[in-house]
Amino acid sequence: MEDDAPVIYGLEFQARALTAQTAETDAIRFLVGTQSLKFDNQIHIIDFDDENNIINKTVLLHQAGEIWHIGTSPADKAVLTTCFNKTSDSRVVSCAAVWRMPSDWETGSHESPDDSVHNPQSLELLCHLDDRTHSNTACVLWEPMGDGKRVMSLADNHALLWDLQESSTQATVSSTATLEGKGQLKFTSGKWSPHHNCSQLTTANDTAIRGWDLRTMTQIYCIENAHGQLVRDLDINPNRQYYLASCGDDCKVKFWDVRNVQEPVKTLEDHSHWVWSVRYNHSHDQLVLTASSDSRLILSNMVSISSEPFGHLVDDEELSEGEDNHQEDKSSAILDLLITYIYVMLEKVGLLC
Repeated sequence: MEDDAPVIYGLEFQARALTAQTAETDAIRFLVGTQSLKFDNQIHIIDFDDENNIINKTVLLHQAGEIWHIGTSPADKAVLTTCFNKTSDSRVVSCAAVWRMPSDWETGSHESPDDSVHNPQSLELLCHLDDRTHSNTACVLWEPMGDGKRVMSLADNHALLWDLQESSTQATVSSTATLEGKGQLKFTSGKWSPHHNCSQLTTANDTAIRGWDLRTMTQIYCIENAHGQLVRDLDINPNRQYYLASCGDDCKVKFWDVRNVQEPVKTLEDHSHWVWSVRYNHSHDQLVLTASSDSRLILSNMVSISSEPFGHLVDDEELSEGEDNHQEDKSSAILDLLITYIYVMLEKVGLLC
């Protein structure tokens, strides 16, 4: 596979919303949501075939508005959430909803590979995740290890825990947490921790990072002035509890141990403009990818603060020939997937059209 060309997938419209399909275990699949002011927006289902080094695609219509955030159910691969903008009473409002893909959405189920592009089907609306009291939803977070019955939405200065019922066609708020303080406080991003039995939430507002106990909806820690300017994004180390990464408009990426929030564990200053996104690799948490409006994506190797700080437990010499070939194939597949992921993230930050 060393001689194969990079796998590239282009979008007709700008895109800033990207997620992996969490419930899918047999395929490498991403969902991308578009932003168009003139045309119906779309959900692109990108399926990477690592054996043949190709991408299969399915396009679904998202007619509700331009997509700013997208998430997928951890239990049902046909269910997803989007946060989108719509116009109401001459003003733009950010809304959230739960959707189901058509029954024949699976890539390859169409008579022609281009059917979904030229004649896209529409998503089925299951329920809305907003009301008159809580509007302007920034993001929706699925319970990481759950059965697809609980989601968290961040709307202005409220964090709302929703219970999904009747096959996700109904949603009720079970508990809420509220940012309190001077000024118009507003959540900008958040992550539901996969650790501690999924009982903790991490959020960002302005320059601060806060941790919440979802059992009591109370704040358990606060990193004041975590960044010199607005905190844009967060991610939690999937393999090492207590550790998280943050990025912001001060052009920095910081790594924290929430047991001691006085100083970051490590700070990266490789970007020259706002850092919009930071993501851990879920299999190899020493790999951290950041995207910035300086037109660069940077893949950092943070071995010293990863779950495997001393490298691999098995030396290359100890691998059998078969195992060695398997490792090479696996590494090549990961590299090809990373190339695809980086390209789509370029679309996300608006660097490619």
